[in-house]
Amino acid sequence: MKGNPFLLVLKFTFLITILSLMTACVPRERIVYFQGNLESVQGMADKYSAVIQPDDLLDITVFARDQSVTRNFNQESNKSGDRSYLVDEDGNIEFPVLGKIKLAGMTRSEATDYMKELLKSDIIDPGVSIKILNYKITILGSVGSPGIYTLDNEKTTLLEAIGMAGDLSLDAVRNNVLVIREEGGQRNFYRVDMTSAEVFNSPVYYLAQNDVIYVEPNKKQINSTAAWTKDLSLILSISSFVLMMVNLIF
Repeated sequence: MKGNPFLLVLKFTFLITILSLMTACVPRERIVYFQGNLESVQGMADKYSAVIQPDDLLDITVFARDQSVTRNFNQESNKSGDRSYLVDEDGNIEFPVLGKIKLAGMTRSEATDYMKELLKSDIIDPGVSIKILNYKITILGSVGSPGIYTLDNEKTTLLEAIGMAGDLSLDAVRNNVLVIREEGGQRNFYRVDMTSAEVFNSPVYYLAQNDVIYVEPNKKQINSTAAWTKDLSLILSISSFVLMMVNLIF
């Protein structure tokens, strides 16, 4: 009988059960970012500046009011329009006229001021532009699009990097994101809890060139999801059989 109330109630109950199973989710505290007191970390940014490191590739241009006096200090541009200088393992570059200059350990602003001082004996009111050409980071693990990313902005945050990589996956361990950084010839490891507001106070909140970010997958969640999917398939099969029998009876 097409409008049998018992059959309609049974179907409705079945649908509610399936929807409840499908909307089962991981606890909120494991997924939501920046939990805690955000007011306590306000105004703590803005002071980061990238530091020049060995193996950095620098674009350096010297300029002045009289451009003719800068000719000997500016090498020919490459096909990309850059004047590139490689920082060697001792932190030095080989610069026209000035010779070997140590820039590693300086911020771009400090290196610019230092080179201006060196040029003052040859150029009146010299200007210097420095840009890090190979500023890149690597993002691996449970993100939308893992890979190597070249950055135009030398003041890139961990949050921006994760956003570029398509955000953390649902199975990502958000409270134990690993950032690997080379500092002074040493490899250092930092752990970041993305679910805590304290992420804004992390020493790796601002990324440095060649940082590696690794997001660990939650194995327990993967296993439970696989088991849940298997159980759901069984439930659907049994439910379909029950509904078929009910339809035959009524």
